[in-house]
Amino acid sequence: MRKFNIRKVLDGLTAVSAVASASSAAQQQAAGNRETEIQETLQSEHFQLCKTVRHGFPYQPSALAFDPVQKILAIGTQTGALRLFGRPGVECYCQHDSGAAVIQLQFLINEGALVSALADDTLHLWNLRQKRPAILHSLKFNRERITFCHLPFQSKWLYVGTERGNIHIVNVESFTLSGYVIMWNKAIELSSKSHPGPVVHISDNPMDEGKLLIGFESGTVVLWDLKSKKADYRYTHDEAIHSVAWHHEGKQFICSHSDGTLTIWNVKSPTKPFQTITPHGKQLKDGKKPEPCKPILKVEYKTTRAGEPFIILSGGLSYDTVGRRPCLTVMHGKSTAVLEMDYSIVDFLTLCETPYPNDFQEPYAVVVLLEKDLVLIDLAQNGYPIFENPYPLTIHESPVTCCEYFADCPVDLIPALYSVGARQKRQGYSKKEWPISGGNWGLITQSYPEIIITGHADGSIKFWDASAITLQVLYKLKTAKVFEKSRNKDDRPNTDIVDEDPYAIQIISWCPESRMLCIAGVSAHVIIYRFSKQEVTTEVIPMLEVRLLYEINDVETPDGEQVPPVPTPGTGSNPQSIVPQSHPSTSSSSSDGLRDNVPCLKVKNSPLKQSPGYQIELVIQLVWVSGEPPQQITSLAVNSAYGLVVFGNCNGIAMVDYLQKTVLLNLGTIELYGSNDPYRREPRSPRKTRQPSGGMLTVASCMCGLSNLYSESVKKLRTSYITGLCDINEGTVVPEDRCKSPTSDVKDNSFSRSRSSSVTSIDKESREAISALHFCETFTRKADTSPSPCLWVGTTLGTVLVIVLNLPPGGEQRLLQPVIVSPSGTILRLKGAILRMAFLDTTGSLVPPAHEPWREHNVPEDKDEKEKAKKRRPVSVSPSSSQEISENQYAVICSEKQAKVISLPSQNCIYKQNITETSFVLRGDIVSLSNSICLACFCANGHIMTFSLPSLRPLLDVYYLPLTNMRIARTFCFTNNGQALYLVSPTEIQRLTYSQETCENLQEMLGELFTPVETPEAPNRGFFKGLFGGGAQSLDREELFGESASGKASRSLAQHIPGPGGIEGVKGAASGVVGELARARLALDERGQKLGELEEKTAAMLYSADSFSKHAHEMMLKYKDKKWYQF
Repeated sequence: MRKFNIRKVLDGLTAVSAVASASSAAQQQAAGNRETEIQETLQSEHFQLCKTVRHGFPYQPSALAFDPVQKILAIGTQTGALRLFGRPGVECYCQHDSGAAVIQLQFLINEGALVSALADDTLHLWNLRQKRPAILHSLKFNRERITFCHLPFQSKWLYVGTERGNIHIVNVESFTLSGYVIMWNKAIELSSKSHPGPVVHISDNPMDEGKLLIGFESGTVVLWDLKSKKADYRYTHDEAIHSVAWHHEGKQFICSHSDGTLTIWNVKSPTKPFQTITPHGKQLKDGKKPEPCKPILKVEYKTTRAGEPFIILSGGLSYDTVGRRPCLTVMHGKSTAVLEMDYSIVDFLTLCETPYPNDFQEPYAVVVLLEKDLVLIDLAQNGYPIFENPYPLTIHESPVTCCEYFADCPVDLIPALYSVGARQKRQGYSKKEWPISGGNWGLITQSYPEIIITGHADGSIKFWDASAITLQVLYKLKTAKVFEKSRNKDDRPNTDIVDEDPYAIQIISWCPESRMLCIAGVSAHVIIYRFSKQEVTTEVIPMLEVRLLYEINDVETPDGEQVPPVPTPGTGSNPQSIVPQSHPSTSSSSSDGLRDNVPCLKVKNSPLKQSPGYQIELVIQLVWVSGEPPQQITSLAVNSAYGLVVFGNCNGIAMVDYLQKTVLLNLGTIELYGSNDPYRREPRSPRKTRQPSGGMLTVASCMCGLSNLYSESVKKLRTSYITGLCDINEGTVVPEDRCKSPTSDVKDNSFSRSRSSSVTSIDKESREAISALHFCETFTRKADTSPSPCLWVGTTLGTVLVIVLNLPPGGEQRLLQPVIVSPSGTILRLKGAILRMAFLDTTGSLVPPAHEPWREHNVPEDKDEKEKAKKRRPVSVSPSSSQEISENQYAVICSEKQAKVISLPSQNCIYKQNITETSFVLRGDIVSLSNSICLACFCANGHIMTFSLPSLRPLLDVYYLPLTNMRIARTFCFTNNGQALYLVSPTEIQRLTYSQETCENLQEMLGELFTPVETPEAPNRGFFKGLFGGGAQSLDREELFGESASGKASRSLAQHIPGPGGIEGVKGAASGVVGELARARLALDERGQKLGELEEKTAAMLYSADSFSKHAHEMMLKYKDKKWYQF
């Protein structure tokens, strides 16, 4: 265990050594007496990085499968991902290495395995008997493209249809091809003069496994006799086929067609369909055919013992239903129900009581996979209600624009949020239990509460319970309901500074202990919320308008008409631009007709009913100034103990007392420096009106539509998620000696395009934005002998400034006397924009900001409570709070480029660590882990790093994930106990851990997908059927498809690739009666593996080389027409 004598370091340092590196500081520390020691317990072995779980709806789904015995649902995606769902809380994510789209999934029912077919013509066998499923075998088709697969129940032979119209047969145990092939020309013979098209359907007759029904795209269907190797019947139809389904008795089948019709065929009558139905066609009176409709993409035919069969289909609507939402149609007897969906249907499956195709199916639910949702419909209840979905699939209900993660929260928070959120639940769901109920939960080894907060484009905020690697929505807050909504585009006020999503959330500041919540939105608005369990009606919404503008003296600017000066900000309690709380300000204009003193959004002036939960305390809006829109807010902080909220942007900083509803501070960034400005910029007052001229450098307004914030296109990375909404003209001169970072070098920003016509002529330095804010109780000046409340302000140019807060006494005096705000004169400098600040006490423990404990504000207080309130002091949970106040503290400051630990009150830099030279830090957090603390950083080059505190020793540096788009930068966050997360796709959250302990326990925490279950008994054939025949006919497929009967398949047709899952995965999982079959298969696999090891290794190398060549070619095509500046 390494020890650091910090007091000696402080005594020996001078002003020159304030920028000494961590190593030189450690050398100085070795000499002299040891007065105070900070013991650092964190070592490199405490850290390990691994993904834990992925939550949310599978992005771009493409395939669906269900195991009716295990009751497990599988979803494949266009990016090669595989998501498996069991009972609520049992989820699993896997990924195909190739990234090719999943076109079909087939469970080996009740065997703990799954076959996936991909768009790159590979088949993969997944072992689901382990907690992290792995691929056991892969088969790559070389000459033909896979279009459809079918695996009969309790069979080991997989039928694979291809684009050429042929059918190949794969042994799923050894994953090798059989020599038995059904060629398209043999299947159709002379029934058609042309090629029948790709295979779109394969299924065996439910009553005779020896008869295979093959559907070709052109409209031809063939019933193939596997034993005689010839077609029994051929059924031809004019319209293209999309899907086929059997009646369970095997005497009829139904086809869906591209003209919106269904044809029902008797097996032994191939000349014409027994019946033709157009479910959504208009029946014409004169007996003519109904008008053609849209294609029916899929049909299922399910029977019941007690009543009529169900015919369930997707698509088939008439062409005149323009704008109608996608529908699922359920036909049952004479009734037809059309169920509208919110998104287009990708696939659907009917869930039935039996896995046997030759028994009455008894359907009880339909699972519908939509483009952005998963819906389960209850077929047993009237009106077909949907089941309440227990999975956390609504993360993307509105696009996520920001994210915060809190581990180790107060234990009463989750129950409090759940109780207010329970009232928001919709009614009318099915009363039955969720039917996807397979798998088992893992062991809960983490007992601390975790909460994730997501901010969304529609202004909503969701609180999620993320404890023990699960996710469940607790409560949803709609921030937009405080504003008037424009009914149509013509009504929209021209003060809007974004074309869409004007209520989108950009920053969330939350104090879990006091439950105070503060948000900043894209329209330069800030809302402060207080938590209450009581419903209230607010007659008048409290609001303030702030005129936050800063400009510098510009000799190039032509003299124009003088405008009355902006009020000089004071440091007392004089409110700046306070609007009477009775009504919002009316629109006003400056003398030259430019829009002035108008907020971007209009607050409602009618009473607002507020449900239990988060209720509005104050709305603050920045206003237009002489035709220029307010700039977006770049940093935000709230403190419940002080009753203050502070926010800043690229113009300056504003502080508001939300208890007294007054503005305390309204300063341009440069005015914070006073006479200490290192860039010698001079504020210009009074403001001169400027006319844009052709020869001037212009800077487009920072405001842009939020669609750019969550755009999916991969754009240039040299931009910032802090001020990454500004475009600087290419002609701007940047001094070479200053660190180039995404926040200071905003001219490279390609994430936004200005949508505002307003232009200004501001040079580089004046774009210095407020990038970090931190309330604390610490030493503000070198001469201080005791800590006092203050605000630390970090800017994008690497400056840290300290503002002193003089708070009145608590109780009634706090509401009557003003808060005095004054600059301290303390200025600290780092390289790169400031991201995060924190404070340590003399023992090296984190000093959290002071906070007030939560209490119900909507209940009148009795006298005793009022007395307590008067005496109440801000709570600080620092372990050193009982120590002498004269002892020093340490400020930890992290910027985009480096981290520093600064001793207070001496302000000497005792440790420094240059985090990155060539990249920049996107997110830095000071977090607790294993009863200690560290600094965790995520860099744009994909590295995740941690550093000890206070010595800033590197503990972890792992290349994890390159910054491919702004979504990752905007949502990545670290929290306590080694947890982190980011939005991996527009619909999914990826959680990861950097804690060795969590990595070791992860296997136990993960749920199990496979559980041993007895396969249901086969249906009883009955006495007469057994005596006279007519029951289900079985088939010895081994005899037909085995090597002895059909020979070996051509080696060039497909190549076998051994999977990384290996034999051992199945060995460990196979146990008991259910495992006997697996053991028998293992023996076969092992023999085959030993015989063909060399061939398989060669195949794997060839496949790897082929994949590399393919990816290289794709990369070349992607970038061949791009210029160097577009990369």
